[in-house]
Amino acid sequence: MNILVTGGAGFIGTHTLIELYKAGHTAVVIDNLSNSNPESLRRVAEIIGLPEIPFYKVDIRDREGLEAVFSKHKCDACIHFAGLKAVGESVEKPWEYYENNINGTLVLVDVMRHHGCKNIIFSSSATIYGDPAEIPITENCPKGQCTNPYGWTKSMLEQVLMDIQKADPEWNVVLLRYFNPVGAHPSGRIGENPNGIPNNLMPYITQVAVGKRKELGVFGNDYPTPDGTGVRDYIHVCDLAAAHVCALHAIDRKCGIGIYNIGTGHGYSVLDMVNAFIRVNHVDVPYSIKPRRAGDIATCYCNPAKAAAELGWRAQYGIDDMVRDSWHWQRNNPDGY
Repeated sequence: MNILVTGGAGFIGTHTLIELYKAGHTAVVIDNLSNSNPESLRRVAEIIGLPEIPFYKVDIRDREGLEAVFSKHKCDACIHFAGLKAVGESVEKPWEYYENNINGTLVLVDVMRHHGCKNIIFSSSATIYGDPAEIPITENCPKGQCTNPYGWTKSMLEQVLMDIQKADPEWNVVLLRYFNPVGAHPSGRIGENPNGIPNNLMPYITQVAVGKRKELGVFGNDYPTPDGTGVRDYIHVCDLAAAHVCALHAIDRKCGIGIYNIGTGHGYSVLDMVNAFIRVNHVDVPYSIKPRRAGDIATCYCNPAKAAAELGWRAQYGIDDMVRDSWHWQRNNPDGY
């Protein structure tokens, strides 16, 4: 299949491109480069042995730009990563998040349907569960009250895509609810490259380890968890990327709507991750305990059995792989791309 990958120059997008080509698919990338670097795509092409990946600098809100791409390329499906994604920033800039993420997706889907491309894999998030009603979280867990505008955009867009499919059964919509992506490609050539201060745990740990930041702030050590710090389901980005290729099988069999949790099914605390990083990489990571952050929950990890049963997907990488590959990327690229 030929896949349109929106946001394909980003962290998860680049790793997914490698998995797509490994599986015999081809891809066309669009990205506005607001939170990514075209060097990442050059390195992806190098890893998979191609002169280049077809790329267009296009914003998903740019109808004319999207029309031009679809007119030039026959796309069988879209993997939709593009969107603003910083939880804290979304609280400060709610209008920008709703306008970009929701309006952009509406424009994208409208152009897709007019070009006969009615297959989409949507990059959703465990944030849609809010403070989950059950642990481990299954896909039957009710969607909860999101704690920030970023989470609400994911929750709302899930509903938009399901309504579109209900109205037009020619659509196949796969919603992948990610847990906490970490790690990097084992080559050390591509990885997470956040702008400014990292919002996620692992790039903050690696930036402390490489000397870019003085210490890690751990938000809260009084949660009802084994060591008092928040527990999350961290998943290696290569496992997450592979899940998107498996999701194409659901489209092949005309799934209609498919909803899947994409995580390992294991919960690790913040200090579990810090201590594993120190143990595996033999690098010190100084940290200090800070007050809890508003909106954070104690524990969040999933039951990934449905993805295993229906997509044939299972996480292959463990915590040691996650911290080793994260450090390999950061050590080789202390300033990112």
